[in-house]
Amino acid sequence: MQICRDLPDLRAAHARFRAADERVGLVPTMGALHEGHMALVRAARAGSDRVIATIFVNPSQFGEASDLAAYPRTESADIAMLEAAGVDAVLIPDASDIYPPGDETIVETTRLAGMLHGAVRPGHFRGVTTVVARLFNICQPDAAWFGEKDYQQLAVIRRMTRDLHFPVAIHGVPTVRAPDGLALSSRNARLTPEDRAAAPVLKRALDAGAAIALPGVAIADIAQTIRETVAAEPRARLEGLDIVNPGSFLPATGPLTQPIGIMLSARFGQGDSAVLLIDQTEITP
Repeated sequence: MQICRDLPDLRAAHARFRAADERVGLVPTMGALHEGHMALVRAARAGSDRVIATIFVNPSQFGEASDLAAYPRTESADIAMLEAAGVDAVLIPDASDIYPPGDETIVETTRLAGMLHGAVRPGHFRGVTTVVARLFNICQPDAAWFGEKDYQQLAVIRRMTRDLHFPVAIHGVPTVRAPDGLALSSRNARLTPEDRAAAPVLKRALDAGAAIALPGVAIADIAQTIRETVAAEPRARLEGLDIVNPGSFLPATGPLTQPIGIMLSARFGQGDSAVLLIDQTEITP
């Protein structure tokens, strides 16, 4: 595996792949890798001739400096995992490579970025689309793989890719979970033991909502069931609950008659050390 710490090295690797007429898959990450990331790599490996991964803790998608500072960095372990998984090249750039001095260009999906989880974390999705657009331009992949756990993020990236005519196929990969149901996330490492024990309430809440999601059931009743399940866990503070039409991401209301997407976010812990976790599910009645 080639480790590229600047853009010319990555572009040279990419040029070799293209010269051999090989299809290139991209797996963008912020490091602190876990089995969820490896599922992305395996999917990219199966769908590409060559796989490029990136490790870059993107400052523009963090709303709070303390959150950025607390994000785990495990570069040596990450490199070992990527190499063992068969990644061909990994880009580990400096922030100045991605955001050159004097940088002033952003990429934003205006409607999708400002609603739902975007309202809880203002500016977050603008940071995501800006960095992904730049990584697409740098790595020039044929396809890229993202986790379905970040349900709205996946929709935002698909919309940006379509709107800007990037010749990149976007693939979603199902959420990977711990045995107790908690969706794997790099943020899980920041949970205290007590909060880690409480965090599976997100999956229990989604399961409780899904259990009553029969045709004709009021969507408001599904939402109430989810809220009550989270409220029963004293260490969880509900931040957002959105039930939407998967295609438009507009709020779903009335009786359940068609598929819905449910997005849930909650904080665990107090003050600057609080950790925001998200989870999602899609239900077809």
